[in-house]
Amino acid sequence: MRPSRIAAVLEKETKEIVRDPITVAIALIMPILMLFLFGYAISLDVKDIRLGVLDHDRSPASRQLVDEFVDSGYFRLAGSYAAPEEVDGALQRNEVKLVLVVPPRFHERLERGEAAPVQVLVDGTYAASANLAAAYAETIISTFPDAAPPAARVEVRVWYNPALRSANFIVPGLFGVILMAFPPLLTALAITREKESGSIQQIFASPLTSAEFLAGKLVPYGLIAFVQIVTVIAAGFVWFGVPMRGSLGLLLAVGLVYVFTTVGIGLLVSTIANSQVVAMLLALIVALMPSALFSGFLFPIFTMPYASQLYARTLPAGYFVDFSRGLVLKGAGLPELWPSVALLLVYTLIVFALAVWLFRKKVA
Repeated sequence: MRPSRIAAVLEKETKEIVRDPITVAIALIMPILMLFLFGYAISLDVKDIRLGVLDHDRSPASRQLVDEFVDSGYFRLAGSYAAPEEVDGALQRNEVKLVLVVPPRFHERLERGEAAPVQVLVDGTYAASANLAAAYAETIISTFPDAAPPAARVEVRVWYNPALRSANFIVPGLFGVILMAFPPLLTALAITREKESGSIQQIFASPLTSAEFLAGKLVPYGLIAFVQIVTVIAAGFVWFGVPMRGSLGLLLAVGLVYVFTTVGIGLLVSTIANSQVVAMLLALIVALMPSALFSGFLFPIFTMPYASQLYARTLPAGYFVDFSRGLVLKGAGLPELWPSVALLLVYTLIVFALAVWLFRKKVA
């Protein structure tokens, strides 16, 4: 490849980008909007759980237990009931999410030092929030002051995200998903636009090789995508208060590699599609949807069926999400995260080589 030819294509593409400032502005603003949309809309935190109480004992001990639930900050007393039928109706009407059932003689058993079990009914419609609500309730009951001390006590220490904030988990994952949304789309549309207008025929008649033409397209959109990731990372740290335990320079360096991976996918899509509509649909199907579902952004890959795990490991977003979370939350460095970085480099080279091969085949 001749650098002068690549520079010529780069200059031509840069002028076209400058002539269309609206598209560039949208490309830079949309990732931020997507970050705020997902950052606020997706939350795994469970707070203000509506609590119902069915107290058969009505003793000072049972009232103290209810106060422990309310004072924890996780529960809000939403109703007290006198019969099990009322509890069933309240759960069906979505008035409460968790019901504490205190049996008769609860206080008497505690005073005698006997086991005094209580029942917790949880609305399991939303499994994730139900599990957290049940865990909160179990913790409160197990540490109830009047309860007999357990023979063995477990002291849990949460590392890397001790506050268990959803934003600390969601935002670093969004870095990988957002970069799979817009760079492939912009790049694919840029080339298919030339196909529709017929101007790409001039490229076919020129001495430019496929690799030179695609490299010239790769660089300007890669730089736009890099500005996107810098903006998204800055907003994630400043606005959402996500801690940065690793090297910011390493995050940006690997982010640049990932940027060229995503832009390369756009080049690959453009070699297949012949219209902008088809390119847009392919970019969404090939890049955005799989990265949101199979990158580990929301659902851990190891919990998926084995076939889905194999498919997830063919996508670059999962490797960058693993790298981003490992560096941002755990403070890991290149010695611990180099497999993800190496796979991203290999993925970029394969995608670009495949795009060049398909483009050359179409020219021939």
